[in-house]
Amino acid sequence: MKIKSRKILIMLSVLLTLMLVLTACSNQQKKPDQSAPPQKQAGQGAEPNITVYMHETGEKKTMKMEEYIAGVVAGEMKSEWPVEALAAQAIIARTFTIQAMEEKGGVPERGTQASTDIKEFQAYNAKEINDNVKKAVQMTRGMVITYNGKPAQTWFHASAGGKTATAKEGLDYKKEEPPYIQSVQSPDDLAPDDVKSWKASFSKKQVMDVLAKQGKQVNSIDSIEIGQKGPSGRATMLVINKNIQVSGPEMRIGLGSTELKSMLLDSVTVEGDKVIFAGKGYGHGVGMSQWGANKLAAMGKKPEEIVGHYFKGVTIEKRWN
Repeated sequence: MKIKSRKILIMLSVLLTLMLVLTACSNQQKKPDQSAPPQKQAGQGAEPNITVYMHETGEKKTMKMEEYIAGVVAGEMKSEWPVEALAAQAIIARTFTIQAMEEKGGVPERGTQASTDIKEFQAYNAKEINDNVKKAVQMTRGMVITYNGKPAQTWFHASAGGKTATAKEGLDYKKEEPPYIQSVQSPDDLAPDDVKSWKASFSKKQVMDVLAKQGKQVNSIDSIEIGQKGPSGRATMLVINKNIQVSGPEMRIGLGSTELKSMLLDSVTVEGDKVIFAGKGYGHGVGMSQWGANKLAAMGKKPEEIVGHYFKGVTIEKRWN
């Protein structure tokens, strides 16, 4: 009888342990996703009207903030993309606008709070606004990304090439590195082939002209090498002729940011009269990758989770209803 009782106790103990393990696993699976930033209602403010410089016509137009944001989303992303990706872009565009308005009064040289000139502010294309874009803007209405109560610097770019950059690395950012901008993995595999891998060719004269504008006179380009890389592997410094150093981001802007797509370089070579760059990705690599957001949305991520993937330790505040 004692042996039977002992066997029963052992069996009960095993069953109890199994039940505890299964319960723990179940609870773990039910745990909420931690990637979405916390959200809070930041007062009952009213949606602002803003003045926008329309660079196509030269006029100044007053419109509701959310109307403007819809045009930005349609200008910055393909309007047929998943609504969650468009919504993440809406949050970022709204934050970009509010941050610029609060920090420097928008676009002071135009006397407006925003501009449709991409070189001055953000892209804008009202003609591409569709139901998808309208839904994305409406579902994120009033949402702004903040850090320590202030609107964050919400940089974004086309494709990170698999990994995003820090601000100093991708933009040669002169101020203190924002803590919410970190180098993170980015699922950019839906990007076009000419973004995943590309080559860009420039004449030696083009490179010499960029150097000259920076006060670095050279008579020839005999060699060019990657002198330094940042946390994501982007070239932060190039070395010309073994002894002349130049900022990677500055060289990219100087040669043309649409031609030299990224500083996530595989190689730089001098061939005859040409300097050939080979690399991957498109853009400075800081903040949200749009192609990465596209993939995260396709994977079922919510807009807030997409934001949380690219901006760490931030809060999403709802500034108006």
